[in-house]
Amino acid sequence: MKIDSAERMNAFTQSVFAELTQLKKRKLSLGHHVIDLSIGSPDLPPPVFVREKLAEMVTHKDAYAYSLVGTADFHQAVSAYYRRSFSVSINPTDEVLLLMGSQDGLVHLPLVLCNPGDYILMPDPGYTAYFAGAKLASAEIYPMPLLAENQFLPDLEAIPLDVLVITKLMILNFPGNPVPAMATPEFFKKVVEFAKKHHIVVLHDFAYSELYFDEKPISFLSIPGAKDVGIEMNSLSKSFSMAGCRIAYALGNPELISMLNQLKTNLDYGVFLPIQAAASLALTDSSDYLEENRMIYKRRRDLLISGLAELGWQIDSPKASMFIWAKVPEGFTSTEFTVQLLEKANVVVTPGNAFGRWGEGYVRIALVQPESEIIAALQNIKACGILNHYKIQP
Repeated sequence: MKIDSAERMNAFTQSVFAELTQLKKRKLSLGHHVIDLSIGSPDLPPPVFVREKLAEMVTHKDAYAYSLVGTADFHQAVSAYYRRSFSVSINPTDEVLLLMGSQDGLVHLPLVLCNPGDYILMPDPGYTAYFAGAKLASAEIYPMPLLAENQFLPDLEAIPLDVLVITKLMILNFPGNPVPAMATPEFFKKVVEFAKKHHIVVLHDFAYSELYFDEKPISFLSIPGAKDVGIEMNSLSKSFSMAGCRIAYALGNPELISMLNQLKTNLDYGVFLPIQAAASLALTDSSDYLEENRMIYKRRRDLLISGLAELGWQIDSPKASMFIWAKVPEGFTSTEFTVQLLEKANVVVTPGNAFGRWGEGYVRIALVQPESEIIAALQNIKACGILNHYKIQP
């Protein structure tokens, strides 16, 4: 019989990541060694103490019940981590909410806040989950262009008043994905004032808070008044290489936390208790793991940036995150250059237009391979000559 999908599914076409995967599989089937710098999935393992805690906990016979909510230990660990790392005071009782990965919260918050036709302000280019959340809620999207001339910060004054009067939510992401920009205290202060003036909830995606190199990112919640207007979502996926564990958290405004919790109690039964225990240990850890992790990514960043510069591709060195945001050579669109790089150099990156209209002209390169693979990628790019006859615009 013929099965028709719901109309809302029309918004969810095959992602560019799926298309790149098919191209990659074809190259692999032909015997090529493909170097994948496209998806931001950490290749490094979690710290040893996290793995040991998981191994210990899974043997407990009472570890397999529904957790339903975050444990008291997990909530306390989040609160302690924010106090120690960002000088932010968080009430573990009513200002923290366990998430099954930050994408869980990012996609579901619009369902809590938005009626059909309400606007969501979101960065463009921006993480694809923001788009998915808006579409599920039947909300309208108003893109905030992230432009080099504005240090990749949104221009709040450029948003029309007729949009603002029906806007419910603004999504921000610093350090960002795909654009590894950093917010300043001055910008966040402006956001708080703007949100209060126009009665807009702010969601700050802080998933890359611990992947920094030249300066430490600031939490949105460290700004006076931020808790009045919004929440922050953070994750252990990138910082502690626990992506497959699916554990993260929202924190901040207690009313928003309660509203999101009301929805989630109807959607899931919490996170596996051993994972919560391991995450609690990670958040309260005082070892050098995070600094050592940062140094690995920093070496990869410096190797790739310097190596591409030698080939004539000058790229700004990111201060944070696991991504490089690079302009493509003249004569290519983002997609064309991505395909050519895969076909000729066996290197996979992500075209910038996968993240929105204003991503055209760029590619995102993820620092998710060891240095040996980055060297191999540089050698492949040099050997294929793709950069020889094209100028990279500054």
